[in-house]
Amino acid sequence: MKNTDAVWRHVESRRDRYNALSDTVWGMPELNYAEHRSAAEHRDLLEAEGFRVTQGIAGIPTAVMGEAGDEGPVIAILGEYDALPGLSQEAGVAEHRPIEAGGHGHGCGHNLLGSASLLAAAAVKDWLAERGLKGRVRYYGCPAEEGGSAKGFMVRDGAFDDVDIAICWHPAAFSGVNKPKSLACMEVDFSFVGRSSHAAAAPHLGRSALDAVELMNVGVNYMREHMPSHARIHYALQDAGGIAPNVVQGRARVRYLVRSLTMAEVLALLERVKKIAQGASLMTETQVTHRVLSADAELVANPPLEQAMEEAFLHLGAPAFDEADKDFARDIQATLTPAEIDAAYRRAGLAPIPGEVLAERLVPLSAPEPAGIGSTDVGTVSWKVPTVQARGATYAIGTPGHSWQLVAQGKAPAAHKGLEHVAKVMAATAAAVFEDPALLAQARADHAARTKEMPDVFPIPKDVPPPLDMAGKAAA
Repeated sequence: MKNTDAVWRHVESRRDRYNALSDTVWGMPELNYAEHRSAAEHRDLLEAEGFRVTQGIAGIPTAVMGEAGDEGPVIAILGEYDALPGLSQEAGVAEHRPIEAGGHGHGCGHNLLGSASLLAAAAVKDWLAERGLKGRVRYYGCPAEEGGSAKGFMVRDGAFDDVDIAICWHPAAFSGVNKPKSLACMEVDFSFVGRSSHAAAAPHLGRSALDAVELMNVGVNYMREHMPSHARIHYALQDAGGIAPNVVQGRARVRYLVRSLTMAEVLALLERVKKIAQGASLMTETQVTHRVLSADAELVANPPLEQAMEEAFLHLGAPAFDEADKDFARDIQATLTPAEIDAAYRRAGLAPIPGEVLAERLVPLSAPEPAGIGSTDVGTVSWKVPTVQARGATYAIGTPGHSWQLVAQGKAPAAHKGLEHVAKVMAATAAAVFEDPALLAQARADHAARTKEMPDVFPIPKDVPPPLDMAGKAAA
């Protein structure tokens, strides 16, 4: 690839300040739509780098965008910085040791995600100026990926209308181009209202909303036998109506997350879930309402961009880790089960290597489809513009996502090495698009053909506002 070494030099010259950004965000874990300090750290660095900064995108206070350059193609590099509830954990120790009981933690590595993406954008900014090329690079600081679907609201509000290409990444056990497979999803709260009463003296006067939630859950569990095997339905109780067993609970709320391969399938399954909720309401003589919180479309592939990113990976090579990195990774692996380690290889489509603790190899594009996929609001972006994602090795093989083990590795030297490595890949991919108008044209043509053939079911209803109160109601 031409001139990639030049853009990599701009990544290398900044590594320390972006490792520091990642560590700072790790130390202030904030949930969906409440990432005020984390967003401010990214905004401040954007301003220091000379980007033109816009805040409050799509009416979301913690969504920020920085732009540099003028005229020419627009390439967006997407970052995230939201954390997860209940995953507080000290860094650098291979045992469960919460910093704060019940506190939050970066159990999906989004402290690294935002930092590496902003590092790549800053490097491309200076590379464009150095080369005298026309083009605009943007960093989008995207909150609330963990069930909040902020990127979807940003797409709906027009934030990506003039973007030509979107680039993103995610921390992982292995490095390589992310296979464009994800599950579409929709997150919905079901609230039941009944009538409170004394559970012993006057139970006949009460109508239990908690009973309705339990019956709904039973009904959905029976439904699982009669839905596609690739579909997933999860639920979590948000409000049990109280803690006193001698009171008939007059209110209760349960949150459902419905997933499937396409948004059309999600919507069909959700209609069935709604009918079950109505049935539970009838059985208990309660009232039920539902509120859509968020939704993500499935990812749309873009082979021209995926091939360009693959070339960047191959030119750069695999990340390298030292013995101290591997020693800590061995300690982490000692806390894992063989099944967890095996699952990491199956998700990557790779054969295990005995004794391998950190991945110093690349996952080729030709690897089998991943075994087990989740959801991401990057999927909604990929319907709007050609999109490509990387995976960057930043933690021990087998580390489960959304775990204390992942939080414990979030500030490790291995994580910093992975951050720099994947920033170089994203920067090189952006540089390839800026330098090659034919690649941009191929990516756009491929995207147009794919989205024309697929039913465009926008995941978030038009009347649903961003759930800015989500963090206070528990995260998904």
